[in-house]
Amino acid sequence: MKQNSLLKAFQYAFAGIGHFLQKDRNGHIHLLISGMVVAAGWFFGISMQEWCIVLLCMALVIGLEMANHALEKLCDAVHEAHHPLIKIAKDVAAGAVLWSAMISVIIGLLIFLPKIFTHL
Repeated sequence: MKQNSLLKAFQYAFAGIGHFLQKDRNGHIHLLISGMVVAAGWFFGISMQEWCIVLLCMALVIGLEMANHALEKLCDAVHEAHHPLIKIAKDVAAGAVLWSAMISVIIGLLIFLPKIFTHL
C-alpha cells in the first residue's frame, strides 16, 4: 500500500511539471534562458563546481516559478475578484522569482564574463 502511494506521489509530481511546462509563459522564458545557459556552459567548458552553481540557480528560479504558478492558481480558485491580501501573496511570490532570477544573473555574469573576455 505504501509503495503504491509513493508511486502516485511521483505521478502527481510529474503531472504538475507537465502542466507547468505546457501552461506557464514565464516558465517557458526561464526554460529558454536555462537552455541558453547550458549551451554557454558547454561552449565555455565551465568547471564541475560552476556547473553545480549554475544548475542550482536554474533549479531555484524554475522551482520558485512553479510555486508562484501554483499559488496564483490557488488564489484565483479561492477568490476570483480582486482582494488586497491575495494581491500581496501573488506579488510576494512573483518577487521571490524575480529576486532569485536577479541573483542568478549576477552569478551567471561572475561565471561567464571572465570566459567571454578570454575568448575575445
